[in-house]
Amino acid sequence: MADKLFIGLMSGTSVDGIDAVLVSFDEQTHRVTLAGTHEAEFPNTIRAMILHAIAHYDHCTSAQLEELDLALAECYADAVHALLQNTSMGAASITAIGCHGQTIQHQPDIPQPFTHQLGNGKYLAQLTGIDTVNDFRSADMALGGQGAPLAPIFHHWAFDEDVPIAIVNIGGIANITELLPDAEVRGYDTGPGNILMDTWCQQQLNERFDHDGRWSASGVVNQELLLAMLQEPYFAQPAPKSTGRELFNSSWLNRIQESTGINEAPENIQTTLTELTAQTIANAIRSMSAERAYICGGGALNGDLMKRLQGHMGATQVLSTAKLGIPPEWLEAIAFAWFASARIRGQAVGIPAVTGASEPALLGVIHKAVAI
Repeated sequence: MADKLFIGLMSGTSVDGIDAVLVSFDEQTHRVTLAGTHEAEFPNTIRAMILHAIAHYDHCTSAQLEELDLALAECYADAVHALLQNTSMGAASITAIGCHGQTIQHQPDIPQPFTHQLGNGKYLAQLTGIDTVNDFRSADMALGGQGAPLAPIFHHWAFDEDVPIAIVNIGGIANITELLPDAEVRGYDTGPGNILMDTWCQQQLNERFDHDGRWSASGVVNQELLLAMLQEPYFAQPAPKSTGRELFNSSWLNRIQESTGINEAPENIQTTLTELTAQTIANAIRSMSAERAYICGGGALNGDLMKRLQGHMGATQVLSTAKLGIPPEWLEAIAFAWFASARIRGQAVGIPAVTGASEPALLGVIHKAVAI
């Protein structure tokens, strides 16, 4: 499979756009070769539709969800075409697309758990002429798992250090993986990554995110508000566990602000939210045996967040996954390209200790491209 090319598409909880990568994998050496990248923003209309579907999921009609499902497939297809143009590759050269899809609902802890990602895989295969794999989480949930986080499965495949390490992905939600030599892999969602910071930045500045954490660096932490946030029961919940926008959203923040009666300057709220992410991730790292923590995801590009995280870790180094050979901003998209490669090979993958599933599963549904 080393010479076979895959495309990975990732749009995460932050709803900030699509990361697209062209990549190949060597299953013998576990080497990743990144051949091209492309980053695309969602059109404002599509982004508004996504956020509405997330916030009002129970009231969305099937027609509304279907419209968004197809519109997202078109956005993903545009990203694929741009990536192929950037790399001068043809669709016939690509073995498959691995598309995570846009999560609009993730409910692993209710009596009838489910997860719902949009971005019609069948339509995407038709639009691109490339076999497409999507719906990676449902099979794990059918086996009693949380369906998330899936990233630790790829982390386990890709990173082989001779000392205990942690891999922390800071997307909208943050997740952590503990990799110990000759030991079982552990991992779970730690809580908010960028999601609360981004949401507050959008509300207050009409900016999609806090560039390099410059706004949060201008304020001070409100310790009373931070303490109230840290009382959230999710943080004390044992693993396996996963979370998303269903919990950590503007309503969650508003509820805590109202319960404390705190009226802070906007920049101080941003600083406190950044500190919340830093502390909850640091607490997770300290609960493990890692000598180094490698960070990926958009949070790795937030200078204030990284500074705060390192400040909580003492002698434990906080580094970028670039030190391990994979750029932090592309790692998740690469992971779903790898999941597609595993599905095409018919390889069951999974880490029951991470998701809680009874066994590894064939993750993903294959949609064959039909020649026209």
